[in-house]
Amino acid sequence: MQVGETIENYLETIFILLKEQSVIRSIDVVRKMGYSKPTISVMMKQLRESAFIEMDESGYITLTDTGLEIAERTYERHVMLTKILIGLGVDEEVARDDACKIEHNLSKESFACIKEYYLKNK
Repeated sequence: MQVGETIENYLETIFILLKEQSVIRSIDVVRKMGYSKPTISVMMKQLRESAFIEMDESGYITLTDTGLEIAERTYERHVMLTKILIGLGVDEEVARDDACKIEHNLSKESFACIKEYYLKNK
């Protein structure tokens, strides 16, 4: 499924938060992303309606299978591309920022080849 950069970023952030803590709410996403509560609220509604997340009556957020798949794919790309850029001598902060830009626009084929090349040559 093809989704936009914004949705990928939100799902990746939720994924990272869930790795860091057992339960999360919208306020955790607000703190992590630095956006306003209303902005996050609108996006959480969109993610729920698109069946990427579920939210229980207490406001706890979980990723659906589809949301998890997108989040894991985005996170893997981010981590791998960051490592590659750092390995090439790019400053760590710059590498993280650039990896975030690249991860959304790279084809599956190109990423697979880059990943394979990196793993063979690291």
